[in-house]
Amino acid sequence: MENKMNSKIAKLDKRVALALLGGGENRIKKQHAKKKLTARERIEYLLDEGSFEEMGVLVTHRATDFGMENQLFFGDGVVTGYGTINGRLIYIFAQDFTVFGGALSETHAEKICKIMDQAVKVGAPVIGLNDSGGARIQEGVKSLGGYADIFHRNVQASGVIPQLSAIMGPCAGGAVYSPAMTDFTLMVEDTSYMFVTGPNVVKTVTNEEVTAEELGGANAHSTKSGVTHITSANDIQCLEDLKKLLSYIPQNNRETTKKIPYELGEELRPQLINLIPEDTHKPYDMHTIIEGIIDEESFFEIHKNYAENIIVGFGRLAGRSIGIIANQPMQLAGCLDSNSSIKAARFTRFCDCFNIPLLVLVDVPGFLPGTDQEWNGIIKNGAKLLYALSEATVPKITVITRKAYGGAYDVMNSKHIGADMNFAWPTAEIAVMGPKGAVEIIFKKEIAEAKNPEEKLKEKEADYASKFADPYRAARRGFIDEVIYPKNTRRKLIKAFQMLEGKEINRPKRKHGNIPL
Repeated sequence: MENKMNSKIAKLDKRVALALLGGGENRIKKQHAKKKLTARERIEYLLDEGSFEEMGVLVTHRATDFGMENQLFFGDGVVTGYGTINGRLIYIFAQDFTVFGGALSETHAEKICKIMDQAVKVGAPVIGLNDSGGARIQEGVKSLGGYADIFHRNVQASGVIPQLSAIMGPCAGGAVYSPAMTDFTLMVEDTSYMFVTGPNVVKTVTNEEVTAEELGGANAHSTKSGVTHITSANDIQCLEDLKKLLSYIPQNNRETTKKIPYELGEELRPQLINLIPEDTHKPYDMHTIIEGIIDEESFFEIHKNYAENIIVGFGRLAGRSIGIIANQPMQLAGCLDSNSSIKAARFTRFCDCFNIPLLVLVDVPGFLPGTDQEWNGIIKNGAKLLYALSEATVPKITVITRKAYGGAYDVMNSKHIGADMNFAWPTAEIAVMGPKGAVEIIFKKEIAEAKNPEEKLKEKEADYASKFADPYRAARRGFIDEVIYPKNTRRKLIKAFQMLEGKEINRPKRKHGNIPL
């Protein structure tokens, strides 16, 4: 009996050993030669030591065409299961490029779908480590159906559990749409790329000569398309970035992010007083304002290199995770445009999905003018940010540091669209437009008929500025809750977010709204 049992255990040992080898030693060496970790090495590094429990380790494909019945690999090109990161339950899949180039088959997709279903049931994040040549051609429509099964689950899980995607190799064709529907996409520089159609197809159809890196590399998607939210120098940095990102977000939409212990002090920040230039036309780096308000070294920027006229990211305030949206005067004077509106709207909706309070820092002279913006949909794209902030039910607090002009004042989390608390610094200017533009319209005839039009313009500009280019008219109307000293900003925000912890909003019953996509 013992011998029989030993033989069965030996059989199991052999199969598990084969599964752990993936496509074999030679293919593992090729993966390492590309400066890439294998699927199992990535999981081992990302998860807490000894916490990974694999599911579907002995799965093989069912294809019999093109001699595929003679090419069986346990696991079928994807490692799936669950484990913990800093003690938190996480579900994970990692495509194994050493097996059929990580190509997705029917069973490969079933393994991914199984952990996604389980993650939704128990309310835990899903992390996908993508490294695949695409659909397994030998299986035809069955592999395409597998992609669609995954896409459907991405949609069903959206706003229920966090979904994070790391592109750590190729991701092409239909495969790109799953990461695109997850909450955040990370890419590794030089070794990863994403595109719907590759360079060869592009050349055939449009006669454009372009490399895979130029077409869909990390740099292209972090600066031009906005497809990727974070780029990392290598596999290890990407996995570290995943861990850090995860620390700011909760397990699911029924929970809040775990607060880091923090002992309150006086929380004054005198350095904030001198950050706004006296010349209202002079730019400054909004990052310095953010860093002066939040906990030290806690800012984690999202979409850093895309639509740089607006800043979005996570930070901590007295240990509490918050989302931050801020105009950036260093880029396009902080104007809103199509790309920045979409960037901020998407970030807003993520934070609202997962109960992360929002801080909005405002220095915006308006929407960027020009035919390019109008013809590329600034109306509908600007409306996306307006819609997202109006719809969000999490605690929302605004601080106006300098300019808040025109419709952009309304859009940037004004009291009128549901902000809970609105603060302004004494340097704030809240008006329909800047003094110069306003008086050129209002006093056009008077200035033109004056003996010295330039002097008259300056006189009227100063008069308009004294009446309108400050926060006090808005404060008198209650549109601003308080004009605060810059040094008190952090303390005011800590207290306000604490006060808003129990916020609840009962919205009208509806299937869903119709955001202007």
